[in-house]
Amino acid sequence: MAEISSSLYRAGEGEPLVLLHGFTGHWRHWKPVLADLVARYEVIAPTLSGHNGGPAYPTGMALEKMADAGDSLERHLDELGVGTAHLVGNSMGGALALELAKRGRARSVVAISPGGGWELGSPEPKRIARFFARQMRMVRASHKQIPRLMRRPGTRKLAMRDIMCHGELIFPADAVDLSLDPLACTVVNDVLASLRAGRGHIEDLDQVGAPTLIAWAELDRILPLATCSARFKREIPNVEFRVLPRVGHVPMWDDTRLVVKTISDWVAAHLAPPVAADLSLAAESAS
Repeated sequence: MAEISSSLYRAGEGEPLVLLHGFTGHWRHWKPVLADLVARYEVIAPTLSGHNGGPAYPTGMALEKMADAGDSLERHLDELGVGTAHLVGNSMGGALALELAKRGRARSVVAISPGGGWELGSPEPKRIARFFARQMRMVRASHKQIPRLMRRPGTRKLAMRDIMCHGELIFPADAVDLSLDPLACTVVNDVLASLRAGRGHIEDLDQVGAPTLIAWAELDRILPLATCSARFKREIPNVEFRVLPRVGHVPMWDDTRLVVKTISDWVAAHLAPPVAADLSLAAESAS
């Protein structure tokens, strides 16, 4: 049975596949790829804690570095009954997929333009904090006009230009949802404070043990390949790195087929061997 709410999308059967959205977003960021992926896997797409419709960020839990957000997400997956899974994340969701992979929760990882991979001491965290602070000011100032503005394809393309190349193709209702989601994100100030303090990077990338694909959006305006990817290439053991051509930061909307193929090909190449699965079932039956 499918389970669909503001806090969770869960449907399908087969290998568990967890989809993690980016900062200030919602599980709806994955809407374009869901139908294809649900036909292959059990898809679990939670709205992250502190985001629009998601669970509240745990009271008293710090949010100073990526590991803190990882603690919250790991507890959330425990509550959902998800142990290990194929983890797919975009932006901050990609960073969280890598964070959980360090903890042995990943069967494989596809991180799409993940955050936290810039060089330590670089100006990138502060630049990213300025970007999101500016976006929050713009959304707060224009939120009443957004439903009307998103009716026009040209306006959608202009409004969505930082996260996708072809905003004119997105349905107006989806454009409104994506634009207004940040207003309900309660952890914005904490995350921006962490970035400004230089704490938004992922630590100990050499501990990522799962098969990992870093898939970077070629035309990413928020996390440019040239300045935000170096540590992933250098520090993750046996990482595979690809560039997704002609797409923006949230590429699921720009080239749905490319994103589905990228995910499904990687997961298919890293499924549990059938013999091992059979032996596991036999052992459970014997006990």
